[in-house]
Formats: sequence, structure tokens, C-alpha cells
Amino acid sequence: MRIYTRSGDKGETSLIYGKRVPKNDLRVEAYGTCDEVNSMIGLSLSYIDQQSFDEREILTHQLHRIQTILFHVGAELATPKDKKVTWKLKQEHVDELESQIDKWDANLEPLKSFILPSGHQVSASLHVARTVARRAERLAVGVEGVNPLVIAYLNRVSDYLFVVARYCNHALDGKEWPLQADG
Repeated sequence: MRIYTRSGDKGETSLIYGKRVPKNDLRVEAYGTCDEVNSMIGLSLSYIDQQSFDEREILTHQLHRIQTILFHVGAELATPKDKKVTWKLKQEHVDELESQIDKWDANLEPLKSFILPSGHQVSASLHVARTVARRAERLAVGVEGVNPLVIAYLNRVSDYLFVVARYCNHALDGKEWPLQADG
């Protein structure tokens, strides 16, 4: 099997079940952006692998799980609204993230102001993944017939990435820069 098919050379792609749509279709934009989040998390994981801190294995496991679920979220977004989704996001996936967010956040000082996305390389890469997750969420909102849990999950992924970026800055002695009032 070749990697290239030439079927997309004229600006169209296939959704699940074979429906052809333009590559700039909102569904394609939404699931493509989920793929970007997934890739950014992969980049963050490559940086995490080079570090040593207490919760590294737990964080790595959680991020791999998020990557897997994001792949399924992308498949759900790639399924036309009139077709059956083979794997459907559930409330328990959102609840799992909320529980993890609460555990990471319990180890952090409360925020006193907005912070700039910066600090340790691990944290900075997690902040980029977070902003891409927000874009995926904004795009998913516009997809007709989208499972509301897809939007909630993407929202929670970005929250999770924010909190673990802060945690990694703390664990790896990265600097957390507050937003300056004078701009």
C-alpha cells in the first residue's frame, strides 16, 4: 500500500463512510486541528522524556491517553452527521480530565494574575498545544450535529494542558511570568 493515493490532489478529501468534501470543509478543519493538538502533545512528550521529575510517568501516561482520545474525537468529527459514529465520546472522558486537572492544580500556588505562556521548554510546548486545542474547540462549535461532549472535551483538554504546563514549570524550575499591568 502506498502512502500517497492522489485522491486529494484536486482539493477534496473523504470523510468516514466515503463522502467527498473540500479540504477546507469545517469538519476537515476541526479534525485536522485535533491532529495538530495531538502532534503538539507528541512534541511536548519528546521534551518530557528528556526530563526527570516525580510525576513524569503519570503525566506521560495521561498525555498518551489524551492523544488516543483526540484521535477518536477526530474520527467523530470526520463522520457525517447522518452516519453512525463507531466510537463515541462519553461524559466519563470529560470527568476523567476534570479529576486529573484537580489533582495537578492541588500542587500549585493559586493564580494571582494572568500568566504569559512561557517558562521551561516543556511548559512552553504544552501552552502551544493548549492554544491549538482552543482553536479545535472553536472550529468544532461550528460543525453541524457535533456531539456536545466533543466541545466539552476539547475545552477540558485545553484546561488540562494549562494546568500541567504550570505544574511542569514548577517541577522543572521554569519561570512563570505574570502579565504586566502596564502592557
